[in-house]
Amino acid sequence: MNMTHEHYLQAMNIDVWKLRNFSEKPSSDWQDLQTKAMGCTACGLHKTRTQVVFGVGNINADLMIIGEAPGFHEDQQGQPFVGRAGQLLNAMLNTIGFARESVYIANILKCRPPENRDPMPEEVAQCTGFLEKQIALVQPKLLLAVGRIAAHFLLNSQSSLHQLRGKIHEYRNTPLIITYHPAYLLRNPADKGKAFQDLQLTYRTLHS
Repeated sequence: MNMTHEHYLQAMNIDVWKLRNFSEKPSSDWQDLQTKAMGCTACGLHKTRTQVVFGVGNINADLMIIGEAPGFHEDQQGQPFVGRAGQLLNAMLNTIGFARESVYIANILKCRPPENRDPMPEEVAQCTGFLEKQIALVQPKLLLAVGRIAAHFLLNSQSSLHQLRGKIHEYRNTPLIITYHPAYLLRNPADKGKAFQDLQLTYRTLHS
């Protein structure tokens, strides 16, 4: 009898993640949005970017990761969360059974701020329409915001990350969890244990 990989995992009593179809082609709405983002000149960041970092991953994902803005490596490669921070994010996702390719990853800003400075309010105002549309098109079951900037935008809050962690928030009827940015964890490895607690909450929320 032929046994598929999924049946084998089930026979071994190993959880099988039910991921939505990776091969589904982007809709015309999605393609139009990406085209608009790639040609955007709404703020001054278009003058200093190498390329637009639109987003990457499964556009039908259950879990959507939202960060702050592209850094140097992201600006060079055109994908969010590459380099050391991206490697750590991949490892964090693996702890709850997700491959990078199974989630969708995007940032508040699609262009890198010079010297990786914090986004300016006017830049956020011009750019976040793209993110809002991405969330609406992906329709994830859960949002995971990494870092202070992403948390403050999605929650319209200025509370500290410490105050926002460890609970389930909501963004336009979608559950939202807050955790540390991988770049922060590289500088402050003592907080990796707290980040793991956030990932466990993410896992439980997706399975509830």
